[in-house]
This record gives sequence, structure tokens and C-alpha cells, in this order.
Amino acid sequence: MLRRLYDWTMSLAATRHAEKALFGVSFIESSIFPIPPDVLLIPMVLARRESWLRLALICTAGSVLGAFLGYAIGMFLFETVGQPILAFYGKAESFQQLSAWYNTSSWGGWAIFGAAITPFPYKVVTIFSGTTGFNLALFAVISVIGRGFRFFLVAGLLYHFGEPIRIFIEKYLNLLFVLFIILLLGGFYAIKFVM
Repeated sequence: MLRRLYDWTMSLAATRHAEKALFGVSFIESSIFPIPPDVLLIPMVLARRESWLRLALICTAGSVLGAFLGYAIGMFLFETVGQPILAFYGKAESFQQLSAWYNTSSWGGWAIFGAAITPFPYKVVTIFSGTTGFNLALFAVISVIGRGFRFFLVAGLLYHFGEPIRIFIEKYLNLLFVLFIILLLGGFYAIKFVM
């Protein structure tokens, strides 16, 4: 089944709607969607290596714009949903302390950057940044740098080492998928542990 999904994704990468799909997945992944855009970016670059810069730019733009949606979710839904839950459990004060620490130290910026370049679910920090009222201009700059670094690095490596990378991915597809799921679940577990 995984092989069929991989083959289907590779074929999607060559269609005329692939760039729109890449932008859409990149956008919603930054706020609500659990699957990272790399799943589509990688086969698209492998299918059209000469377009690696354009594809990385589309992926970065979609992801950063989607990060603003995540920020808005945190900013506008916290009052109606999050705050009553925290009050019910008696955690409103500890949340305020965490928010102050996140916004007044450099750790908030490092958290955003770290989530932007790693498999840690980026949507968590976009929503949390909106909830805590993290400086929006700084949030935008860090997001552009972090997401741009990640997607241009991935696309650039695929451009320069395309065929060997494609062979490696196809040979170890199942193992890579399992590792990806472990990292994804580990990120969610880390969030639960930290919060």
C-alpha cells in the first residue's frame, strides 16, 4: 500500500495541479494538517529537478502564510476555548507564567525556529505563538527564515543528488515512513509532556 501511495504521489508531482497542491498542503500543515509538505515536495523535485527553486519557494510561501492562520487560531480561539479549559483545571496561572517566559526570553524565537526546520509539528508553535501574543513581526521573520531554510535545503539536496536520493528513498521507503511516523508521534508526545 505504501508503494502505491508513493507512486501516486510521484505521478501527482508531474500533473499541472501539483504546484497548487503543494501550496495547499504547505498552507494547511502550518495550522491544522498533520502531514508535512515534504511528502509532496520531495517527489515533485525528483520529477522536475530543474524547478527546485520555484518549488521550494511555493512550499515556503504556503507554509509561512499558513503559519499566520495558526497564529490567528491561537489568538482568537484561546479566549473562547483554551482559557475556560485552563481555568477549569486550575492551570490559568501556570499558563500565564509559561506565556511570559515564552515572550520575554529568546526561547520563544528559538522554539519557532526549531519547529520550522525540524519534524516537530510546526502548527503547535504557530498556534501557541498566537495564544501568547508573541511579537507578530518577529514571528514572521523567524518563520520565513526557518521554513525557507528547511524547504530550500531539502529541494537543493534533491536537485544536486536527485537520482541517488530517489533510489535511496525507493529502497528504504518503508523504513523512512516508519521513522517519519515515530518523529511525528514523538513531536506530539513532547508537546503533551511540555504542556
